[in-house]
Amino acid sequence: MKVLQKYFAREIGRSVLFVLIAFLALFAFFDLVAELKSIGHGGYTLQKALIYVALGLPGYVYELMPIAALIGSIWALSQFAARSEFTIMRASSMSTAMAGGMLVRIGLVFALVTFLFGEFVVPHTSVMADRTKMLSQGQTLSSEFRSGLWTKDTIRSEGVTGTAVGTRFLNVRTVRPNGDLEGLKIYEFNSNFHLTSLITARRADYQGGNQWTLHDGSEARFGETDLRGATSASDLTNAISTVAFKSRPLISEVTPEILSVGFAEPEQMSALDLMSYTQYLAENNRETARYEIALWKKIVYPFAVFVMMALALPFAYLHFRSGGVSLKIFTGIMIGVSFQLINSLFAHLGLLNTWPAFATAILPSALFMLAAVAALLWVERH
Repeated sequence: MKVLQKYFAREIGRSVLFVLIAFLALFAFFDLVAELKSIGHGGYTLQKALIYVALGLPGYVYELMPIAALIGSIWALSQFAARSEFTIMRASSMSTAMAGGMLVRIGLVFALVTFLFGEFVVPHTSVMADRTKMLSQGQTLSSEFRSGLWTKDTIRSEGVTGTAVGTRFLNVRTVRPNGDLEGLKIYEFNSNFHLTSLITARRADYQGGNQWTLHDGSEARFGETDLRGATSASDLTNAISTVAFKSRPLISEVTPEILSVGFAEPEQMSALDLMSYTQYLAENNRETARYEIALWKKIVYPFAVFVMMALALPFAYLHFRSGGVSLKIFTGIMIGVSFQLINSLFAHLGLLNTWPAFATAILPSALFMLAAVAALLWVERH
């Protein structure tokens, strides 16, 4: 069995690698063609366009690995069937369960690669790609609101720890690719939701440790007791104190990473970042469904490799006379595309119908696994 395992691993691994490289070359070509129209704008040169396309390739590795595992496995197993090698293996007491076990052990490598790319490589390369293009073209991050980006923060008694004593709303006009903020307005409320201060600043930069430095701004503080007792315009004026500053610190739970999430696709974030941001949203009573679904998809997606390889196993039972290798490869491509479409469709359906996040993420893989089991039972009977 060790000899067979090595033979399966070599043939399937080589086929999957070939399919993956072919897909990457195809998508890189399409991306480069799409970037040609942007070359020459600002400092965006052909070299930087090539860097941008190259930084996008890890994302394709993550997305295409299950499909590459499916098509590569179909190719290798179809070759076994065409050369009658699989028939000889079965005659030598290799059962379907044994063949499936060998595919599982091979799939572990592909699943691990998928996990590593999705968790550690893609979140960084996608950010680097966006920053490369934005810095070259002099662009800034924008949001869907004309007034800029809005986010909510909790004011605590001891910086970012301790009990909650108020709420802070931050309005940012511009978020630079390096994480600096421009055009800030910060509204602070106490636990009774009374406005206590309004802070404006021209610029803010992050110092680390949840601490920002605000530059060139002012702070207007509203005395709640004085405002309640005001009976004239003069009393109102005296109840509001305004102080200008060149720079001042601000301790906040909001970090550049959290702000950048507002412009990033959840699918490009790591599971740890998704967990952290989902917790942040929950603590501030904001909608978390989209990020919960993305989190569970991130956890479940590497296991799709096993589902795709299970779908490939029935092709080993189909001899060459039952259909050419090209037809089998085409069938594999259609199965892979269908899986990606259904996986994306379920994510949207789950969000619209408020399905449980775990069920939304796992249902496509479960359905295709059932199809794989049904196909195996059918080919064994026939």
